[in-house]
Amino acid sequence: MDERIFGRLTPDSLTVLHAFKDPTTNNIVDSGAAGLVIIGGIVSVLLLTVFRLWTPLFRDWIFSVDHKRIGVMYIVLALIMLARGIAEGVVMRWNQSAALGGGPLDPDHVGQLFSTHGTIMIFFVAMPMIFGLMNFVVPLQIGARDMAFPVLNQISLGLTATGAALLMISLVVGEFTTGGWTAYPPYTGAVFSPGVGPDYWIWAIILSGVGSTLSGLNFAVTIYKERAPGMKLMRMPLFTWTALVTSILVVFALPPLTAAAALQGLDRYLDFHFFTNDLGGNMMVYANLFWMFGHPEVYILILPAYGVFSEISATYSAKRLYGYNTLVGATLAIAVVSFMVWVHHFFTMGQSATINAAFGIATLLISIPTGVKIYDWMATLYRGRIRMSVPIVYMTGFFFLFVIGGASGVVLANPTIDYQVHNSLFLVAHFHNVIIPGVLFGILAGLHYWFPKVFGFRLHEGLGKITAMLWIVGFSVTFFPLYGLGLMGMPRRSASFQDPSYEPLMQVAFYGSLIVLLAFAMVVVTLLVSISRRKELATPLGDPWDGRTLEWSCSAPPPPWNFAVPPTVNEVDAFAAAKERGDAYAPIDTYVPIKMPGKTPIGFIIFLATTLLGFAMTWWIWWLAGAALLLLVGSIIVRSYFPATEIIVPAEVVAREDRRWRQLAHDAPGITRDDENSARNLGRAAPDMVAAE
Repeated sequence: MDERIFGRLTPDSLTVLHAFKDPTTNNIVDSGAAGLVIIGGIVSVLLLTVFRLWTPLFRDWIFSVDHKRIGVMYIVLALIMLARGIAEGVVMRWNQSAALGGGPLDPDHVGQLFSTHGTIMIFFVAMPMIFGLMNFVVPLQIGARDMAFPVLNQISLGLTATGAALLMISLVVGEFTTGGWTAYPPYTGAVFSPGVGPDYWIWAIILSGVGSTLSGLNFAVTIYKERAPGMKLMRMPLFTWTALVTSILVVFALPPLTAAAALQGLDRYLDFHFFTNDLGGNMMVYANLFWMFGHPEVYILILPAYGVFSEISATYSAKRLYGYNTLVGATLAIAVVSFMVWVHHFFTMGQSATINAAFGIATLLISIPTGVKIYDWMATLYRGRIRMSVPIVYMTGFFFLFVIGGASGVVLANPTIDYQVHNSLFLVAHFHNVIIPGVLFGILAGLHYWFPKVFGFRLHEGLGKITAMLWIVGFSVTFFPLYGLGLMGMPRRSASFQDPSYEPLMQVAFYGSLIVLLAFAMVVVTLLVSISRRKELATPLGDPWDGRTLEWSCSAPPPPWNFAVPPTVNEVDAFAAAKERGDAYAPIDTYVPIKMPGKTPIGFIIFLATTLLGFAMTWWIWWLAGAALLLLVGSIIVRSYFPATEIIVPAEVVAREDRRWRQLAHDAPGITRDDENSARNLGRAAPDMVAAE
């Protein structure tokens, strides 16, 4: 093949062909995964074509700048990537369960699995999930019409989708890095890894990192500048507070990662020597840059989940949140200290005992504000009229499992102990013990909690509880054995092992991963069953759980403009206070026309251009890279010459829809907790007795 046209791309680059040329177990698994991606793409195209969904897909979703639709698309992207991440986790556990003396997969394949699994779960599952929830909830909680920069919000989604697309393409064309999700040089440099794998990682991280940074800026400006009249900072809901602090962390933490990936790209493409052993390079510069992002990233992911737990603990115990001020202070303290602990990720790399001690102390200190939060949530639930709904089931699992994960982190804060278990499965158990109960359980609880607000109907409660229990049991069976294996000396990222004493616990972990896979399948089943029964689960009036904050004060789904008239906020939990006063659905006298941002294709064009650019740079297809760069820059220039399109919604249209909803909500009987999960719950909850006292 002509290198001037195809660069490094050859027929051998197509992963799906490997099994036909050499039908080993390794190649069958590899080609099968690539084939599933191709089949999934073909089936998606056929379904969209058969049901004539292409036009509504682009018109109503992809070209939309509505924060609610963008939030939904973030979460859909995250769920797609979660399917791949869990599947890879199961394959890894299967390989290790049979790895005594050599597993069924090649070591290089295992290295790719570990690398893609970590990269996907952090950057393209957890990050899109939190951005999706924040996109939908934050403007509604602060009484805003939309994000401060709606078009930039669409572009950020496009850049995140670019990174995810490059990860999926790497499964079909070429390979991914074997250097782990951290991509440490010099192993990932051109000398040790001359293939395309590290380049896929570099471009996916750079492009999605730019999108995440822009999202952080957008959320921060939105919360600072778009709050409803009277909503002072100390009247904001806790979820909005955690979103604000997360946004600040994103703005300060993502640039070091983007810079590290860019410098690594210069090492690989232009023979610079920032991180190599010769010509003055120093790998520790990369380690510091990466973990200056890496540990704040833990709190970027978990703080929004903390916000979810704050909201649901108050709502489902029918009480005002205990210790509002201390929860805000603890959130801010976590943000500050999170930038002071990054060196504990390389306690074993040779810095002085004094440095290790300082960062060990900082690591211990950051557990204090997290403990404050847990005690505040427990105090909120104490003597409340707790409803054991699905979000509370997830929160119960969080209490037990996350505390164990946090305690194992406190153990690792001791540099001498960390030195013994640093590169073992004990560490793998620890960070999964923090991320899954802390982040994933929180996000799943938030999805169940806000789902009726997003789509206008509830998720099936019984199936939701089964799903939650499967996640809790599946996590425990999968990862608790890894603590024991780590203490026994089992290294992490091992393709095989020689000690037969490891095998029983590795097999238990594999069976646990199958339960996790079943839990994810139940998420899909719950969605499908709920959609099929959406009429009996409908909650169009917008307040099915007796919510306390402003997002529950409008219809479900909310209108494009969110609020007919910006609400006025005079206290924390403004909607709960309005329900207590009896004026939550009071009529509005005067309506005015509402200006809304129009649709635009710029985010989709940037997604196409950056995906082509990343693919072309990975494979050294220079003409395609030039064309993609021209499309990227040209689209931005062309966009700048056209004024932003706006839609004016007439006052009479706003008045008609708002009055109809207010009348229905006012006339509907309030539903008590006993009927909360029945077809009688149309979204008009009766204020709970404890909440009203």
